[in-house]
Amino acid sequence: MIALLLRDLNLAVRAGGGFGLALAFFLIVVVLVPFGVGPDSAILSAIAPGILWVGALLACLLSLDRIFALDHEDGSLDLLATAPIPLEGVVAMKAAAHWVTTGLPLTLAAPGLGMLLSLEPDAFGWQMLSLALGTPALSMIGTFGAALTVGLKRGGLLLSLLVLPLYVPTLIFGAELVARGADGMATATPLMMLAAITLATVALLPFAAAAAIRINLR
Repeated sequence: MIALLLRDLNLAVRAGGGFGLALAFFLIVVVLVPFGVGPDSAILSAIAPGILWVGALLACLLSLDRIFALDHEDGSLDLLATAPIPLEGVVAMKAAAHWVTTGLPLTLAAPGLGMLLSLEPDAFGWQMLSLALGTPALSMIGTFGAALTVGLKRGGLLLSLLVLPLYVPTLIFGAELVARGADGMATATPLMMLAAITLATVALLPFAAAAAIRINLR
């Protein structure tokens, strides 16, 4: 499993789906927002948690179609499906590789980019915590969507349409956690909901994604 994870990390970077592309898109979103809403720091500070979460969500979408596409094109996916290792484990490693190359860099870069949106200093830690808890769910949901569309020509748009509605709960509770933390309000509810979403996706979606892959490879 570790060898598969390292292989996927290497392929993700070499295929152009590494952290550089996601970070560049994240930066573009953050830089463009002040031009659209104005330079008022009070307004930017109020919308900063939501904007950072939307930017991270959209950045995660960029490389979803590559999760299984390369393996399907060269026949590696068929070999992985018939290998003695569980296909559910393969799916989990694919999601982990996507998170390491996309979700983790976005989490680490969020405080620095938050400064461009006048994010309150008290919210930096909450922003990193919310992304650290929520981005694994984004990667796992995206992997499930990629499994549903594997083998489809030009399935990138369909993948986005399938995945975006499933991202909404994570987006809501992630942004709410940062907003409440910055205002000194109780954060237990959004924190537990965000953690529950991530745990549920990690526990259930590898099995659903593996079943989808088996159906698509028939």
